[in-house]
Amino acid sequence: MEEARQRRELLNALAAIRSHSQISQSTVAKRIRTSQPAIARLEAGIIDPRLSTLQRYAASVGKRIQWTLVDA
Repeated sequence: MEEARQRRELLNALAAIRSHSQISQSTVAKRIRTSQPAIARLEAGIIDPRLSTLQRYAASVGKRIQWTLVDA
């Protein structure tokens, strides 16, 4: 459950950054070589994205993902 919450928070943050930056889903899709509907599904949490997809999405809006390891 915690992992799902963290993934949802990350996706929400990426979508908020995209929206705040006035970057369309279509633009993100073109930048990471996917379709706009795929970006919509990603932001809606319908699909479970790969790490590489999240990294490309972040880069497309001028950000990078920083990971931290913590005790389980």
